[in-house]
Amino acid sequence: MCSHIKPSSVASYLSGICQQLEPYFPEVRNIRKSSLVSRTLSGCQRLRAIPTSRKRALTIEDLDRVVNHYAQSNDHNDRLFVAQLLTGFFALMRLGELTYPDNPKLRDDRKSIKITSVQISPDQYKFFLPGHKADKFFEGNVIIIRRQDSIHDPLRNFNLYILSRYTRFPLSSELWLTASGRVPTRSFFITRLRKFFDSSVAGQSMRAGGATHLAEQGVAPAVIQAIGRWATDTFQIYIRKSPVLIQALLFGRNSQSERFTHT
Repeated sequence: MCSHIKPSSVASYLSGICQQLEPYFPEVRNIRKSSLVSRTLSGCQRLRAIPTSRKRALTIEDLDRVVNHYAQSNDHNDRLFVAQLLTGFFALMRLGELTYPDNPKLRDDRKSIKITSVQISPDQYKFFLPGHKADKFFEGNVIIIRRQDSIHDPLRNFNLYILSRYTRFPLSSELWLTASGRVPTRSFFITRLRKFFDSSVAGQSMRAGGATHLAEQGVAPAVIQAIGRWATDTFQIYIRKSPVLIQALLFGRNSQSERFTHT
């Protein structure tokens, strides 16, 4: 089976087969859990596993490149893209938390961020994220993004977008809106991302880049996990499979140790 199906998907196929056979063969699930089947699946994973293709993490230099390109633009969609890019990077957000899926059937209005939840101060802006991938019960999280003293300051670019958004759509409820008055889709964001980066960069590059940036600043892994809203097991797997993040965590810790040693 592993010759024709992705090894990581074989277990799901077997579960479906068991469900169909169980009315006729009540012991089928016990057979599925047997050591012979489990070891066979493990062997298939080792022999035919497909390496994970991970996207490159965005860097501060990448952000500066994009911000510089749109620095003089008054176009609403340009401001939207820059604001989402910086927000996603510094808040470790998933692209799916900022945009709608391209397929209308997969869209969920409950996950849409509302403009009424936005609060802006001189040092930061925040809003309420009503639901995300790890939030099964829609308890939500407050997302806080602080000002940066640089060209890639997320607060400044967010304010530029908000000004344009309120001018165009003062009565609409969603935070993120394109010039057409619709919530931006995944393809809206990716199309603009492709103007600057090749296929090695994608939506998850924001989240990975933000996590790596925090690690380089010496932020503790537990804090990065909390900011990124990762479940514990998921975050540990993410670290193990992200050598760039591991290096950043080690480098950040060493920098912090040296700083305390010299003070």
